[in-house]
Amino acid sequence: MDKISIGVIGAGAAGYFAAIHAAEKGAEVTILEKTSKSLSKVKISGGGRCNVTHHALELSQLTKNYPRGEKFLRKVFKHFSVRDTIAWFESRGVQLKTEADGRMFPVSDDSQSIIDALESQANKNKIKLVYNYSVIEIQKTNGKFRVLSKNDELLFDKVIVCAGGSPKIDGFNFIKKLGHTISPPIPSLFTFNTPDEPIKKLMGNSVPDAFVRLEGTKLAYRGPLLITHWGVSGPAILKLSAFGAQWLFEKNYNANAHIRWDASLKSEEDIIQKLNDFRNAHPKKKVMTNPLFSLPARLWEHISEKSGVENEIIWQNLPKKHFHKLVQNLFCYIVRVKGKTTFKEEFVTAGGVELNEVDPETMQSRLIDGLFFAGEVMNIDGITGGFNFQAAWSTGYLAGRSANQINEYA
Repeated sequence: MDKISIGVIGAGAAGYFAAIHAAEKGAEVTILEKTSKSLSKVKISGGGRCNVTHHALELSQLTKNYPRGEKFLRKVFKHFSVRDTIAWFESRGVQLKTEADGRMFPVSDDSQSIIDALESQANKNKIKLVYNYSVIEIQKTNGKFRVLSKNDELLFDKVIVCAGGSPKIDGFNFIKKLGHTISPPIPSLFTFNTPDEPIKKLMGNSVPDAFVRLEGTKLAYRGPLLITHWGVSGPAILKLSAFGAQWLFEKNYNANAHIRWDASLKSEEDIIQKLNDFRNAHPKKKVMTNPLFSLPARLWEHISEKSGVENEIIWQNLPKKHFHKLVQNLFCYIVRVKGKTTFKEEFVTAGGVELNEVDPETMQSRLIDGLFFAGEVMNIDGITGGFNFQAAWSTGYLAGRSANQINEYA
């Protein structure tokens, strides 16, 4: 009996994982990559360390980190979980470690460890790689798939599309031609540009635990916040941008963000109490030069100035009006967002193949037998922290196993 032939479109994390698992029982697998490089996103992610996954071991804990695809992924993760990801890499000599925020990296702190493990397994499974093969169309005739590029065509029994996200809907044209519905792509992880805000002068300042909310919505997130030369960034902002991606897109990235500089302070009364305690203990100290709430000195100075506090004023002489303004700016500092900045290494899109057209138990198209999807090409995206890679491993695993009619994890 002839071996089954499987074409995998895309040499990223999902593509490699799908190809590896499709080839485990002897299928002939070929990865088609439109560029001259493979695993490029793996290489640069996490500052070159590769944030492989997140230590969210419970299904309910894991799936809440996906602004789009949460219900779909609940079914997928039952087939291949975070524990399975850890076991897969560690069984191939790549030990993983968990950082304080739950992100997981190779102990080597080098993404090459992950790349080596994937490439080694691909070689072991005799997977063929074809570079500079840009797919323009897929046709199914007589039970076979013809995968066409500008100058060539290849024939396969099954096809797994792992082409990743695309900033433009044209990038999904070859999938649309097959009859699939595409949710228009929009950016998901990005920083907030604040071109008119003086806070930009404090670039490099950060706080470990801020609470940020988008005015007019229930969208809010807490976490580290970083001030940059174009605005505000850091995990709190990136996560908020992911959950608010559609809303911000519709607002053309014009919005007000409310920042509470210390997320542990739940009310203005908490701030008033702490300020009064300090004023009573140190009435003759200058307000401007004695930062509170563990804020960086320059940030505290800026907030004080914005509140009308004069340079030489001491706590016992601080006017009530400026005291309450200080409280307001500590609890709800408003910045006007005008635009976004997307980092290539963090680039994630919301949008792609609509999930109701894909079977989450197999990753097979509900429209075309023998066609499978994995990774960001679908309308799935996670917040920063290893969640997008976990979705890639899990959907890639399931698509690969299903394409070769293997449904158990061994």
